Amino acid sequence: MSPTDRVEDDDYPAYTMGRAAELIGATPAFLRAVGEAGLITPLRSGGGHRRYSRNQLRAAARARDLVDQGTPVEAACRIVTLEDCLDEALRINAELRGSASQGA
Repeated sequence: MSPTDRVEDDDYPAYTMGRAAELIGATPAFLRAVGEAGLITPLRSGGGHRRYSRNQLRAAARARDLVDQGTPVEAACRIVTLEDCLDEALRINAELRGSASQGA
């Protein structure tokens, strides 16, 4: 993977825990909590440090918004996971409907 590819890849774990927390307006403890709840699994660097991708930060930021509204961390993580599952199911459904209408 070239450096240009890494910059454009939303799944590339480019952010350290401190920088990731700063970007989403949270604390490193919050990132650890959403990791423990199973919402995100950061990559570990060779030295064992957590590294986060933009996609992971988007999910953590959505969970943070819910937590800020009073939702417990575990529930917020479950909500974000279910939202992602629903989005994927809707995308697949739309693809299947498109395929079915093209075949008719």
